[in-house]
Amino acid sequence: MTTVQANKIDVGIESFGADDAPLVLLVGSPTMLSWPDALCERLAAGGRRVVRYDLRDSGASTTADPQAPAYTLRDLAADAEALVDALGGRPAHLAGIGVGGMVAQVAVLDHPGAFSALTLVGTRAVAPGPPDDDLPDHDQAAMGQLFTRPMPDWADREAVADFAAAGALILGDDPAAARATAARVWDRTPGTAPPVQLANQIGTVFAALDCTPRWRERLPGIGVPTLVVHGRRDRFFPVGNGEALAREIPGARLLVLEEAATAIPAASVGEIAQAMLTLG
Repeated sequence: MTTVQANKIDVGIESFGADDAPLVLLVGSPTMLSWPDALCERLAAGGRRVVRYDLRDSGASTTADPQAPAYTLRDLAADAEALVDALGGRPAHLAGIGVGGMVAQVAVLDHPGAFSALTLVGTRAVAPGPPDDDLPDHDQAAMGQLFTRPMPDWADREAVADFAAAGALILGDDPAAARATAARVWDRTPGTAPPVQLANQIGTVFAALDCTPRWRERLPGIGVPTLVVHGRRDRFFPVGNGEALAREIPGARLLVLEEAATAIPAASVGEIAQAMLTLG
C-alpha cells in the first residue's frame, strides 16, 4: 500500500499484478478493503493491473472533516479520472461497489475518455437518501436493527470489529469476514475520533456530501461495456436497483448472485472475476 497524488490530494492505493498490464481501478466504499483480496488477486492472475483505492476521508487518502466535506460527488468522480492518469493507465476498467458505484457511474459519464469498461456492484442509480419511486428502498426492518444499535467504543479495536460482525448478520453477510475487514479498516483509520471512524467503517460522509445534479437520466449515454453485479439477498440496496441499472445502461450485463447479500462473498469471487475479465 502507498499513496499517490491525484487531483491535488493524496490517494491511498494498493496494487496487484504487472505495472504494464491493462488497468482495473477499484473504487472503495469507502475504503479499498471493500474489495476482497481474493478478487484483486484473481483479476491480477488474469493479466490485469489491479489498483484499489480509498475515497477521500477514509484510509490513507486525504482526511479533513468527514462531517462537512468540502468536496462533492463530482470531485470524487474527478479523483478517479486523475488517478487513472497518475497511474498511466488510460483508458481503464473502472469498478465501483456500494457508494463507490455511484462515484463510478458519474466518473464514466463525466470523463468518458478515461475509461474503457465499467463494473457496478451492489449499488444504485440515485444518491443516498430517498430513492426514486420505481426503485426499492432499503429493507426497513433491517435498517431499524442496523441503525438503532448502540455505537461501540471507537478506540477499542475488538469492539469495533464485533460491531461490524453484528451488522453483517443483520444484512445477511458473513460476520467473520466483516469482523476481519473491520479490524483491518480500524488499523488504517487515522485516529479513533467517532466521526473519522464512522466515515471509515460506515461511509457516513455520504450523508453530508453534495451529490447533485442527478445522473440517472444520463445512464443511456454510457458507451462502454458494463457489468452490473448484485446480490439477490441485498437488504441495503435491494436487487431491483441493480436490475434498473442493467436496463438503463445500453448493453449492460446483469449478474445476480443468488446467495449474496451486500458484501462480495468468498464463494462468488471466481464468478465475478471471470465476468470482469470477459468485459475487458
